[in-house]
Amino acid sequence: MDNKGTENGAFSLARSESTGGRKYGLPKIQTQKETKEVCHDDSASPVRAQTIDELHSLQKKKSAPATPIRGTHGAFAAMSEEERHKQQLQSISASLASLTRETGPKVVKGDPARMAESPRVTHVGHHTYAPSLGISDSALKFTHILYNLSPAELYEQAIKYEKGTFITSTGALATLSGAKTGRAPRDKRVVRDETTEDELWWGSGSPNIEMDEHTFLVNRERAVDYLNSLDKVFVNDQFLNWDPEHRIKVRIVSARAYHSLFMHNMCIRPTPEELEDFGTPDFTIYNAGQFPCNRYTHHMTSSTSIDLNLARREMVILGTQYAGEMKKGLFSVMHYLMPRRQILSLHSGCNMGKDGDVALFFGLSGTGKTTLSTDHNRFLIGDDEHCWSENGVSNIEGGCYAKCIDLSREKEPDIWNAIKFGTVVENVVFDEHTREVDYSDKSVTENTRAAYPIEYIPNAKLPCVGPHPKNVILLACDAFGVLPPVSKLSLAQTMYHFISGYTALVAGTEDGIKEPQATFSACFGAAFIMLHPTKYAAMLAEKMQKHGATGWLVNTGWSGGSFGSGNRIKLAYTRKIIDAIHSGTLLTASHTKTEVFGLDIPTEIEGVPSEILNPINTWQDKKAYKDTLLKLGGLFKKNFEGFLNYKIGKDNNLTEEILAAGPIF
Repeated sequence: MDNKGTENGAFSLARSESTGGRKYGLPKIQTQKETKEVCHDDSASPVRAQTIDELHSLQKKKSAPATPIRGTHGAFAAMSEEERHKQQLQSISASLASLTRETGPKVVKGDPARMAESPRVTHVGHHTYAPSLGISDSALKFTHILYNLSPAELYEQAIKYEKGTFITSTGALATLSGAKTGRAPRDKRVVRDETTEDELWWGSGSPNIEMDEHTFLVNRERAVDYLNSLDKVFVNDQFLNWDPEHRIKVRIVSARAYHSLFMHNMCIRPTPEELEDFGTPDFTIYNAGQFPCNRYTHHMTSSTSIDLNLARREMVILGTQYAGEMKKGLFSVMHYLMPRRQILSLHSGCNMGKDGDVALFFGLSGTGKTTLSTDHNRFLIGDDEHCWSENGVSNIEGGCYAKCIDLSREKEPDIWNAIKFGTVVENVVFDEHTREVDYSDKSVTENTRAAYPIEYIPNAKLPCVGPHPKNVILLACDAFGVLPPVSKLSLAQTMYHFISGYTALVAGTEDGIKEPQATFSACFGAAFIMLHPTKYAAMLAEKMQKHGATGWLVNTGWSGGSFGSGNRIKLAYTRKIIDAIHSGTLLTASHTKTEVFGLDIPTEIEGVPSEILNPINTWQDKKAYKDTLLKLGGLFKKNFEGFLNYKIGKDNNLTEEILAAGPIF
């Protein structure tokens, strides 16, 4: 046996000669230090702690204010830290105030689980909270406010206190949204009062289901009482709209860390300095989704209710924990607030070329909006919600909410790579041991989603603003196979197709569909608009005319026949078409007109076979083509009947102009 290791001063094993050393049949370990070599000594003085808890307390240093208190500017200027802290708590307490009590709850900052002793009473405003006769037990307790926590802190809260929450193999937070795994549009209501009576779109075709203010206040009371009964609530103070001139301050009060992290990602995250000056929010969400509404309350049709009160600038959520209700509820609010400032709110994707040319992408599910607006040669301004003001275009949100079903690294590398620490993934299925997500598994729902900050996308443009759009691209997946791959639209045609919001469902996308079925969603987002579609269309046309933007209709669906007989237009061809729109070459191309829809179609595009540009060329049965074209034209006409009774201005000229831009036969 080689004794080199022992000679080098390493451990040597020697059996003890004494019987004690052999008691358990184990060798005695001896160490021999080589005196010639210097032995590294990394010992240090012992830590100043007598217990594990004390040791843990040394891990964390207190956060110092990130910004100085500046002169006499801002709502909190020239205040002590304690005074500013008190004002902030006062604002949160006022948000959580019940309608039947004079003040809000006793609020203190911090997690109750981390409080070593009972928190001291915080005086808010002129009211001192002392127990008195005739008050409820909830007034004897504190509501702990977990205010604008970081993703790391929210991870800890979610994993510790929320069942069904795990960290995936890539570091994302996987969670469950409960019984509801999608939006509940039939349970979303808007208070109809003196103001909204005339301003909002009501009646047939409208997404706005009315409720009275009294019912809203009953639901608000139920939500606030539930939140006040909890030991702790999460409060996010954030912004909507990247345009600093027109941004909206929002406060989200929720019971779940998952909801707080979701909104941290989806809204615009304030800097510490902006948070100091935040003041009173413009809009507040009370998310008490774990608690049901009272089904016997007027207007209620289920235990779920999502209620908007535009006069009070408040939203109440009961009976659903699906986080998308908050995102889309705020989008509806922006569809009301922005047009009042002559700013157009849009359900669209948006990107910008290296020369500053901006394109808007509209399209319903399955049309390729996400795929085509994500372009590695262009900057992403946003994937879903935008405003078009006198300053240009701006993203409403601070993040992306991407579908995850069948997600793969090859098809959507940017989304795939964005699912990392800080990202929330909803209702996905993952391996119990490795925590690897199976994006093809629909066991919980097909509507699996990921919410992540927009800066997780490598080519995101920060801040998310850009100049006035040059191109407005309307995407339709035409499963009837009669719309051209690309058409140049007049302003009136742009308004007509924008109001129509057409695409087609094909067999297999929904149960019971055996042949193509036309679907229309006004302004490509009917579920979220608040005003009549014609108002948004008129604003779009006005801005396009003023800033020289061109409208395009791009068919990403079928050619050479309907679904089942024809073929889907190749994505490579569609990308070439989009590139030609961006470069401006399609503006100068020669065009020809189609029958029925009267669309201008180019005769030649580089990289695209010329014969597919006019759909009649690709159909072998020309009679079948014309019959199908007339059928689709009839569906457009029938859908548009619902918009004919609306007038803009004193006459009906604009409505007639838009109608004339539709199919004629």
